[in-house]
Amino acid sequence: MTNKLDVALLPKKNRRILIIDDTPAIHEDFKKVLGAVRPVSHLEDDESALFGDRRTESAPDHYEIDSAYQGTEGLEMVSRAARMGRPYALAFADMRMPPGWDGVETITRILAVTPRIELCICSAYSDYSWHEVIQRVGRAGLRLLRKPFETHEVLSLTAELTDRWWRLNGDPRMGSNGPASGRRL
Repeated sequence: MTNKLDVALLPKKNRRILIIDDTPAIHEDFKKVLGAVRPVSHLEDDESALFGDRRTESAPDHYEIDSAYQGTEGLEMVSRAARMGRPYALAFADMRMPPGWDGVETITRILAVTPRIELCICSAYSDYSWHEVIQRVGRAGLRLLRKPFETHEVLSLTAELTDRWWRLNGDPRMGSNGPASGRRL
C-alpha cells in the first residue's frame, strides 16, 4: 500500500499540451476531447460514495491545454514555458496556418528551442510528402493526426506521447540532467 505522503512527494507527470492551429473550432474540439477525460480521482470518489472503498493512491493530473493560433505565437509560448521550467510535453501543430509559418516551419523552430518536446502534425492535406516532412524536421518519431480526427485517435496519441515524454525526460525540474539528457527517438 502506498503512503499518501510518499505519493505527494513524487513529481507529477507532465501533461502540458499546446495546440497550434489557426482555426478556433479545432482548439475547442481538442478541449472537448481531452477535457472530457475525468481524472481517476473523480471515478474513485464516485466508487467510494457507492461502495465505501477509499484508496490512498493519488490520481493522475488532468491535461493542461494551451492554445496558439499561429506558429510564431506557439514558439513564443514554448520558449516562455521552457524558461519558466514548465515545458510542454506535447504540441499538436496544424500543417497549414495562413498567413504565417506552416506546421513544418513551426515545429522545426520549436525543436531548436526545446528538442525534448513530443510533436504531432495535424492535417487534412499536406504540401509535403510524409517522407519530406520527416527529413525537414529530422525526427523519425514525429506523428501525424489526420483531420477530421476521431476522439479515440486524439486520446491515444495524447496518452502515448505524454507518456513517452515522461519516460524520456522524467521530472522537468531535473533540467538537462533528466533521464534522456536530450536523447530522441
